[in-house]
Order: sequence, then structure tokens, then C-alpha cells
Amino acid sequence: MLRRRFARLVLRAVRWKVVGEVPERGVLVGAPHTSNWDWVLTMLLAWSYGITIRLLVKEELFVGPLGWLLRRTGAVELDRKNPGRTIKELLAESESDDPWLIGLAAEGTRSRGTHWKSGFYRIAQQTGLSITLAFIDAPSRTVGWGPTFHPTGDVVADMDVVRAFYADKTGIRPENFTPPVLREEGRTEG
Repeated sequence: MLRRRFARLVLRAVRWKVVGEVPERGVLVGAPHTSNWDWVLTMLLAWSYGITIRLLVKEELFVGPLGWLLRRTGAVELDRKNPGRTIKELLAESESDDPWLIGLAAEGTRSRGTHWKSGFYRIAQQTGLSITLAFIDAPSRTVGWGPTFHPTGDVVADMDVVRAFYADKTGIRPENFTPPVLREEGRTEG
């Protein structure tokens, strides 16, 4: 309750609005991921809706004060040599009825790249969880929840849904946006 009030107060103070409906339990993809502020805005979005995001973050970042802050905001150390163990632990944790999402930055970095990382898609397929798209749109100062869908196994068709949704979203640093293309599609954009 305190987090919810805090988040709404901060978002109102910085003149960002939130939109969308509370997503189902599932895998969260946040984009465009072009700035460190994306993480702050996404956490405020989640807190304002009373949702827990278990953000997967490479374990190398969990040092010193940053590690403490990441853990306090729900981040989870991802052992990239054994990601399956981390996912299994998170799935066991998600047995409650509270809104809960595994969060990933599919772009993988705040810099422009050639493709997105496909972990969000594989996790959703392997666990049966849905994919929820979240967004930041800097020109309209809006952060929110987009559509939720179950992957069909047709990677190109599913990514067409993702591309259509993010087509009109602009990050804080638009030049850093990586177009939503997976290597598994056999093509690159950029």
C-alpha cells in the first residue's frame, strides 16, 4: 500500500501518466529500453498497480549498494550459465494469487543492437506463461501495460504482434532503440 501511494505520488510529480489494465501472471517484456530511467519508470508503474516484478538481471550487477537496491526492488540474480534453475525457483515462488511477472529487458542493453534476446519468448513457451508487453513513450510521458498474449510457436507471427505494438512507442533516447527482431526469425533490422 505504501509503495502504491509513493509510486503514484512520484509519477504525478514528474508528470508521467500510467495506462493499461493489470496484466496476468506471466513474462513481462519492457521496451523501448534506452535509458536507466526505464527501470525506474517500470518499477513505479508496477508499484502503482500493486504488481511484483521479478526482474532478471545479470548476477555481475549485484555488488555493493547497487546489489542491495536491486534486491530490494525485486530483481533476481540470473546465473547465465544455468538460467533454468533461476526460472524454476521463480515459478515455485509464484504460486500465490498476487499479480506477479518475470521481467526481462528483451533488448538486452540500453544501446542500439541488431536484435532482441529471445529469453522472454522461450520462457513463455516452456512454462505456458503469457507474455505481457509494457512500454515507455517519452514524447507523451506515458508508461503502461500493453497487450498480453500466449506465444503460438510461430515466432514471426508472434513478433509481428510485438512489432506492431511498439511501432509508435519512443524511448527516452530513441537512437538507442533496438528493433524487435529475434535471431530465430532469420533476419535483422537496423
